Amino acid sequence: MSDIKTVAVVGGGIGRSHIVEGYLTNKDKFKLLAICDLDPARMNGLADEFGIERRTAQFDDLLAMGDLDIIDICTPPMVHYPMVMAALAAGKHVVCEKPLVGSLAEVDAVIAAEKQARGRLMPVFQYRFGDGVQQAKAIIDAGIAGKPYVATVETLWRREADYYAVPWRGKWRTELGGVLMTHAIHQHDMLTYLMGPLKSLFGRVATRVNPIEVEDCVSASVELESGALASLTATLGAADEISRLRLVFENVTFESDHEAYSPGNKPWTILPRNDDTRAQIDALLEGWQHVPQRFETQMALFHAALVSGGPLPVTSADSRRALEIVTAFYHSSETHSEVTWPIGPDHPKYESWLPAGA
Repeated sequence: MSDIKTVAVVGGGIGRSHIVEGYLTNKDKFKLLAICDLDPARMNGLADEFGIERRTAQFDDLLAMGDLDIIDICTPPMVHYPMVMAALAAGKHVVCEKPLVGSLAEVDAVIAAEKQARGRLMPVFQYRFGDGVQQAKAIIDAGIAGKPYVATVETLWRREADYYAVPWRGKWRTELGGVLMTHAIHQHDMLTYLMGPLKSLFGRVATRVNPIEVEDCVSASVELESGALASLTATLGAADEISRLRLVFENVTFESDHEAYSPGNKPWTILPRNDDTRAQIDALLEGWQHVPQRFETQMALFHAALVSGGPLPVTSADSRRALEIVTAFYHSSETHSEVTWPIGPDHPKYESWLPAGA
């Protein structure tokens, strides 16, 4: 029996990156079976470019394909939830772009549905993958870094009128949020991936750069479960674009590559506090096996998990942690109060963080 998994990509925007970086680089693991898009020109262009035979504008057509293993959802955020739930109900494996869904209530419903489903769900957090972030992860997991102290996380990007000319962007009901949901969510996931979950957050959001409904500037002070402190800052009004994490541990300070869209890649700055720590790091990383960045590694690990039944590289629980940060930001900014974890069904924004009347 072949281990090659068949894939349908839904949405040809970021979906093209999934194809180019994730599936074509793993041709021995995946076969592109179908493309689904509401724009006929984009759909046919992608299908012609990559030799994809099946083309449809109807998502339900994919659910009925008995020879389809994976549905990869790359649509605007407001339709993620119904598509994920329908795909799981149809017995498909699911890949879904961020944000996975639009509330903590929805992500909890997805987690419950997964437990009953034949297929498995992998949300997308491709910035976790690359030599830089994976070497930092290995050093931390080996106990070499020691106690986490502080961190700064910066998402300083640039978005202007042409970006918001796409009709669903910049609106609460369709994008479900602004820089928190669509841009900084990656870097905030990287923080929890490396330093662990949050305990509390005091944050502010503002719309200062573009004439849009949702926020494009944010800042927060957070405490992690470990006791470490961190600051989170993001804007879409920077002159240039960088993503930067600087993580200070007892024995090692890490700083990410500043490239905006692949901060997990090398080179990361790794600064040991002393020669003994440096020797431990050198020994750990000797013979390091290259970790390709972004979608290439995430999709390869997804395939391995499907074949072996082992753990997924990114889970719905990871998405829940990311969406807790989003929920806390909006509530804290609105109420001028600190939000503490966990955020459960009794929280005012559990069902939705959208402002009243949005």
